[in-house]
Amino acid sequence: MQLGVFLPVSGRAAVPEVLTEAARQAERLGFASVWAAERLVNPWEMGTRYPYKADEQWFVPPESPFLETLTVLTFLAGVTEKVRLGASVIVLPYRHPLFTARVATSIDTLSKGRLILGVGIGWMPEEFAALGVPFKDRAGMSHEQLEIFNLLWSEERPSFDGRYYQFDPVAVSPRPVQEPRFPIWIGGESDPAQRRVAKYGDAWFSYFVKTTPDALATRFGQVRSLAAEAGRDPGAIELNCCRPIEVTEKPVPQEADTLRGTPEQLVEALAPYRDAGVSHMALQFIVGRWPERKEQIERFGQTVIPALRA
Repeated sequence: MQLGVFLPVSGRAAVPEVLTEAARQAERLGFASVWAAERLVNPWEMGTRYPYKADEQWFVPPESPFLETLTVLTFLAGVTEKVRLGASVIVLPYRHPLFTARVATSIDTLSKGRLILGVGIGWMPEEFAALGVPFKDRAGMSHEQLEIFNLLWSEERPSFDGRYYQFDPVAVSPRPVQEPRFPIWIGGESDPAQRRVAKYGDAWFSYFVKTTPDALATRFGQVRSLAAEAGRDPGAIELNCCRPIEVTEKPVPQEADTLRGTPEQLVEALAPYRDAGVSHMALQFIVGRWPERKEQIERFGQTVIPALRA
């Protein structure tokens, strides 16, 4: 099981010097990937519940800086050499698919084939409204975008005539370094999200949802069954996930769905995910400020990663 780490793309730490330091630290410690989260606008007034947190409260203050995901990955391509660059996750309807394709292929080219494009359909109506994108159409728009991504580099002169997107034959060149294109990891926990993964995705990218490794594996079995029904090879789809994590000085009581404890406890807590078939886990260190997070990432990288490899 490979491990990745979220970088500080929001708050006061979201500056070039910190991002460079954080990405190079991750690369040095042996993390397989670094991740940038997504937020295009942050509403001052929001009544929507956040679906990926126990208290259902959105946690980023409106006045907090938040860098754009794909721009961050472009920057990171120039300050790293081998670590993979992940978006977790861009909301597909916010951007035109040809624009996303152009930016994604540019990142994949500049990084020499290190992009992972995590995608979702979005959850915040307030953000959709601010961007002028119809919230009710987000699933249909996303499905057409995924079809377009599979089409663009499989035909010499691709064109598309859908409900939401139409274009005459175009070229999006250079082609991605990775073939047939950059990997697309699809997020979402609902049944429709799982069907979306089964039809279009290279991986199911489960987010911060309270569930045990065994339950995660069971739900992934449903994705693979749906993939077989859709005529795809179930073995071609990976099980990947994001999880919050905290490294403690002293042992703490363990919960089945929480990654928190000493390095020794974390090795034990991570092993069931590997045994459940998780190929890649992106870790969000949940302590508040960057200096503390940096110390936790360093300790984790020096102790837990070698132990998992042993």
